[in-house]
Amino acid sequence: MMHDKVAGADANAVRPARNDRDREFHAAIGRYTGGLSPAALGTATLDWWMHLLGSPNKQTELYNLAWDQAIETLHLPAACIAGKEDCPEMAAMQRDRRFAAPGWRKFPFNVMARSFLKQEAWWNEATSRVHGTDPRHERIVNFAIRQIVDTCSPSNYFWTNPAVLEKTRAERGQNIMRGFQNWFEDLKDQTTGEKELDPDYKVGEVLGITPGEVVFRNDLIELIRYAPVTGEVRPEPLLIVPAWIMKYYILDLEQRNSMVKYLVEQGFEVYMISWKNPTREDAEKGMDDYVRDGSLAALDFVSQGKRKVHAAGYCLGGTLLSATAAHVAHRDFRPVASMTLMAAQVDFTEAGELSLFISESQVSFLEDIMKTQGYLDAEQMAGAFTMLRSNDLFWSRIITQYMMGQQSGKNALMAWNADSTRMPARMHTEYLRGLFLENQLARGQWRVLGHTVNLTDLDMPIFAVGTETDHVAPWRSVYKINLLTDTDVTFVLTSGGHNAGIVSEPGHPRRHYRLLDKPQGAPHLSADSWLNNADLREGSWWEAWASWLAERSGAPVPAPAAPKSLGPAPGTYVFG
Repeated sequence: MMHDKVAGADANAVRPARNDRDREFHAAIGRYTGGLSPAALGTATLDWWMHLLGSPNKQTELYNLAWDQAIETLHLPAACIAGKEDCPEMAAMQRDRRFAAPGWRKFPFNVMARSFLKQEAWWNEATSRVHGTDPRHERIVNFAIRQIVDTCSPSNYFWTNPAVLEKTRAERGQNIMRGFQNWFEDLKDQTTGEKELDPDYKVGEVLGITPGEVVFRNDLIELIRYAPVTGEVRPEPLLIVPAWIMKYYILDLEQRNSMVKYLVEQGFEVYMISWKNPTREDAEKGMDDYVRDGSLAALDFVSQGKRKVHAAGYCLGGTLLSATAAHVAHRDFRPVASMTLMAAQVDFTEAGELSLFISESQVSFLEDIMKTQGYLDAEQMAGAFTMLRSNDLFWSRIITQYMMGQQSGKNALMAWNADSTRMPARMHTEYLRGLFLENQLARGQWRVLGHTVNLTDLDMPIFAVGTETDHVAPWRSVYKINLLTDTDVTFVLTSGGHNAGIVSEPGHPRRHYRLLDKPQGAPHLSADSWLNNADLREGSWWEAWASWLAERSGAPVPAPAAPKSLGPAPGTYVFG
């Protein structure tokens, strides 16, 4: 019998290979579920349902709650029906963005919204604190029910949304005609599988235009060195490792908000990895390939075996950088002078709601999808991310574009987000199993190029950044770098989300951050204690970071000669 090797701590473990017909069947299902495994949800739902059936006291509580809500609705005060400001529940309803428009204060829309919110609260109670249910299964069911209940929101439908009705009356239906055109364009993109990038935000013309040269290239990366603009630079160059699931130029967007441009202007010699967008031919590239030919190859090129390097990693790039830095910590020459982690996790036990989609069932399902095509594309990855923020990413789009007939406002970050990437099958499997399922990096079991790495070997100062509303790398999960290392750690919590919080240039309005240092050997603070003790500062965290790097750098020296150029930035891989 043929077997598949199981990624994990036991490299010799095997499991029976799945039949090709099974793989094809699962891949076909995945095309309709956004890459999500229905078996994973089914298992969790059965666990919750069976324990709820066996909990008569919980059933009684839910019955009483439903009865109380019904009575409250029947005895709704006249002030609330009239939509007056002195209605005690009006303020709470208005805090929900779905019902913030003035039209929701009027009858009958205010009653609809209020009834919906009570229904939402009832289902939340029904899927919480059911004794005996596996906590993870309970969270999955609670999350799934929220998605289902969201579809019933009166804000999502034409006849029950006062803002849509008012706009339709004012424009005599022209908004519906525009909405139909928007829907048709989206349908065409989904049918053809091709989506044109915004011509107003072309890479190399508007985005990613900080002057630089490609100075190294292999089958996985191009390494860009940006031209210094100051007469002197710090002797330690800065190497940035972005995540391979994104195009690197999010850190070099427009000139006004380019992190690269800002760093170069602060007197740093900056290098950036640009990852190749994999195809079917790259299906067997694994995590070791991404270390050897990615982060490690770039680090060796920049350091030349003698120069200390400031290294920074964004998202999964930070996870990869952490493992790489722990790997080279056993060398006679340790090239990493400092390490910066931007919205990057090294412990995945509390990876937020995204972790609800990562289970043995889900990973096996994705393996079957990837086996048929050699990679996981952006649309298949997008299913989970859309569900995490369904109100923002799905329903708001339905309302705004299809009912209101409005086009989403253009900006550089949206253009970058549409420039999707893929992930090789083997690498994605190893990453999901080794990091998410088994948390091997945090447990000291992750192997890099044949050797086990341990985060306690990191002896360089660390600057770690979390963002307040991150759905991908929750800041409390990012904060765990404090617990897993015994070195100086400066932790920053900035306003914004996973992308906008990082791309937070000086001068950006309404930005703030908190910062607190933990010297080597100092007692560990819990995340809540850190939050209570950290200084709140207005402005961009970039400025604090630049000062932190400068304090850990040598005196400025004349800019070194540029390595041989293989072509101008942004290179060629970014267009793949």
